[in-house]
Amino acid sequence: MFRVKTATVIVSALCLAFGATAFARASEKPVKMKDLPEAVRKTVQEQSKGATIRGLARETENGQTSYEVELKINGHNKDVLIDPNGGVLAVEEQVSLNALPPAVKAELERRAGKGKISSVESITRNGVLVEYEAQVRTAGKRSEIKVSADGKSIDK
Repeated sequence: MFRVKTATVIVSALCLAFGATAFARASEKPVKMKDLPEAVRKTVQEQSKGATIRGLARETENGQTSYEVELKINGHNKDVLIDPNGGVLAVEEQVSLNALPPAVKAELERRAGKGKISSVESITRNGVLVEYEAQVRTAGKRSEIKVSADGKSIDK
């Protein structure tokens, strides 16, 4: 009886997880440059100078619409989130672990423990660098670590 209930709970949890993932993706739709509002198109053109555009999407979250441009620039990834009026809301840019401020690098490595840091992104919101996010692999599992711009740990 216990095994049946446990299996039912596990299957239910998996269904919810897949449903939530599908819903999250449903709020992001690929778009073409010609379909962007003029102000957004102008910002995309400015932000993509010297870069390759890998993708464009329109996102709706909590009733708010924004646009994301995925770029490849100088061998690294950069994503720019833009409001419908063309304002840059956030920039996520891949950075090298060795290029980080010492306090940030030390905290990321401390929090990663025996895990391997596979990539790090700087997160800038409204023109201010606010945090770094690192992707970590530990025993085959992936996780994310967030650290503030001054190297303090950010809990999820």
